[in-house]
This record gives sequence, structure tokens and C-alpha cells, in this order.
Amino acid sequence: LAVTKEELDKIAHEYHEQDLMKDKFIEDECQFYTYNWVFENMKGCKTVLEMGYGEGNFTEELVKRNFKPTILDGSDVLLDKAKQLHGDKVDVASALFEEYRPTQKFDCVLATHVLEHVDDPVVLLKEMKNWITENGKIIIIVPNKESLHRQLAVLMNLQPELDTLGARDKLVGHQRVYSIETLSKDTIDSGLKVIETYGFFLKTLPNSMMLGYSKELVIALNKISPIMPKNLMANIGLVATK
Repeated sequence: LAVTKEELDKIAHEYHEQDLMKDKFIEDECQFYTYNWVFENMKGCKTVLEMGYGEGNFTEELVKRNFKPTILDGSDVLLDKAKQLHGDKVDVASALFEEYRPTQKFDCVLATHVLEHVDDPVVLLKEMKNWITENGKIIIIVPNKESLHRQLAVLMNLQPELDTLGARDKLVGHQRVYSIETLSKDTIDSGLKVIETYGFFLKTLPNSMMLGYSKELVIALNKISPIMPKNLMANIGLVATK
């Protein structure tokens, strides 16, 4: 069954609105590092749909760069927060992703850490294809099951398979993790074209074992990404077009 708006509000209260998550500095730095790649791929885009508000980091960056994003989220708790922070610098759309029917087409749809949450990614990607302009782009970021830290966890018998969902995955509502191959397959199966793939963050250990890492080390583990094999990175980026 698809996730409900009530369940999304519960996740918002228990995760996104809490300051108790000790690993948030790791997740935030990972997100900050993706900006250059994302905005390089957004050149020429004027209208932007952001799928999911999350921590609000991407919304803040979009506004800073003079975009007026439409934020699509099933959680009114998070949309209210976005409007309180940004006012008329953002538009909001309250709907589950699968039920959204836009009144306009967008030059860019940002789906950062979305597809791992939904019941049927291919069905959603087919809908998303209808949301973009003829030359529009869909920019996707998802967790990578082939990440170095997951491969080490299997070798150490800490998890049985590369795609086993951990406690944090379940806390934030993940239903799957991807590889470059499976993400590309879902994208192609939806009728979209894969333009580019990318890898972010040389994650050596689970977040719970990285809490003592300095901010400088976490930043360096992100900065080293371009010279490392992308299939070993913690997260995968993909750009798709019609």
C-alpha cells in the first residue's frame, strides 16, 4: 500500500524536525556536496519542481540562486515549514507524488532521495516524464547498494546482502537501494533516456561508526568522489530526459 500523508507527517516529526539525529551533519555535508553537479545540470532551467522538502537544504539553495521552486510534498507539516521560512519565494503543492497532477510543465524536476521511498519507481518515473518540458531534465539522486561501506558490511557479516535495509533506512521510509545498473534500468523502462550518471561520497563506514569523524574528513570524503569509481560511492546521481 502507498504511504499516506499521515505517515509522511509522522516521518517529518520523528526525523526531519528533530535535532536528535547525531548523523545529520554527515547527511547535510553529502547534500551540500551535490549542489555543484546538480546546478551544472540545471543550466538554462527556469521552472523547477522539487520533489520532497526534507531538511530544506535544497530549497534554501534554490532560493539563494534565484529560483522560485515549486515544492511537492505529501507532508503539510513540511510544506508549512517551507512557507514560513521562504514565503512567496516558493510555491507549494500538497500531494503524494503518485497523485500529483501539475498545472504546468517544468524545465527541471529534482528527485533527490525520492525513488528509494516509493512503491513503484517506474510508474512514478512515467508520470514524471509528463511533468517536464520537451527539453526538460529529471535529476535523480538515490543511495547506492554497491557503496564501499555496504560491501564491507557484507564481508563483516553485519548485513546479509548489499541491498539489505538497515535501521536508518527503515526510520526514514526507504523501500530499496539502487545500483547504477538498476537505476538506469528503471529510468529506461519508464521511457526516459539516461544522459549521465555520477557518484557521490566515499563512505567507508555506516553513519553510526562515523560520528567521531571531523567535519573536514567528511568534506574530504565527498570531495574525493570525482576520482573514485562511481559504483563504490554512497549515492548515485542520474540525469534523464525525454
